[in-house]
Amino acid sequence: MKIAMLGSGFIGRFYADSLQGYRSKDKIVTIYSRREESAKKFAQDYDVPFSTTVMEEAINRPEVEVVCISLPNNLHEEAVLLCCKHKKAVITTKPLGRNAEEAKRMLQAVEKAGIFNGYLEDLVYTPKFIKAHESVKNGALGRILWAKSRETHPGPHSDWFWDIEQAGGGCILDLGCHCVEITRSYIGKDIKPVEVMCWADTQVKPIDAEDHAIGLVKYENGAIAQFEVSWTFRGGLDLRDEVMGTEGTIWVNSFLRTGFEMFTTGKAANYVAEKAESDKGWLFPVGDELNELGYNHMFMDMFNSMEKGTQPKETFYDGYVVNAVLDAAYKSAKTKQWEPVKLDIWRGKVGVSKDGHLVEYDANHYLVKEEVTHYGAKKVILKNKKNGKITEQVLS
Repeated sequence: MKIAMLGSGFIGRFYADSLQGYRSKDKIVTIYSRREESAKKFAQDYDVPFSTTVMEEAINRPEVEVVCISLPNNLHEEAVLLCCKHKKAVITTKPLGRNAEEAKRMLQAVEKAGIFNGYLEDLVYTPKFIKAHESVKNGALGRILWAKSRETHPGPHSDWFWDIEQAGGGCILDLGCHCVEITRSYIGKDIKPVEVMCWADTQVKPIDAEDHAIGLVKYENGAIAQFEVSWTFRGGLDLRDEVMGTEGTIWVNSFLRTGFEMFTTGKAANYVAEKAESDKGWLFPVGDELNELGYNHMFMDMFNSMEKGTQPKETFYDGYVVNAVLDAAYKSAKTKQWEPVKLDIWRGKVGVSKDGHLVEYDANHYLVKEEVTHYGAKKVILKNKKNGKITEQVLS
């Protein structure tokens, strides 16, 4: 693939390292940056033949097959509309928009233009997530009851993240978009998120947006999702997921305590891992950061789908649904109430009822619990179907 990269900053460079290194046949052929010196430096570092500070110039070049957006949130829509104008396939970093209305306009634009669109939600492409999600899909955990995702760190790298007008929000939008799509994937992307309860506050940073938040998302089938996000966490980048079902549980730790620990005095230390707060003492490096963060699998899915003429796992539609959930979270943080998720476009299941939770033991009872005690007795705890009385039976 011949790629136009829009944005030469932190995420653009992460993308470039993966794009030109994993499949070894894709090439960034144009780079757009708002600052000329940044564009030229990126072009030099990644051997890009054309650099510009005019966005449309980067997109509307005959050799460009796909445009990769790694820009501040407030520039996503402008870039997407230019891709539509010039009929270029487009993949964009998260979140899709600053809010659901902005995301919906972009979704409708790419679909009207008939161009390939991919949503670069890297954390649903990490090796650990892929393995865990496959187990969930195969029924290893039974019916999913609860999914939790946590992303916390000391705060983002670039100035625009801290400006609420450019970013559209704080840590909920920046990190919650990851957590919502992760938990939504475990519960089932065809199951409708219906309402959100969220607490958010600005506890540490001198900014107008929130720097810490916790939220609950109810789904139509009775499942519950939880997100924990913060720009105030000390100790590096903490990425953790938990999934609980009727038949099992999964715990995933993606970045801290990964089995690689290192002590250094710091005298000869350098970059260790994303958002690491120190270069001395006990540190927790990541063996292959690009791979562990999902970039390699993500771009492979995007480009393989493009070549086959199929949809990738993550599209603009997914980005729109995530934005709608986060809109409800922001509203709930203000009202202190459960707020409905407003989805003008919904393509999943409709009219789903809450999954049944009653397990039949015999004609007269439901099973509450079955266990073997520490003294060797096997017993069951039962609920009478008619009168609701709870009893226990010792079986051996």
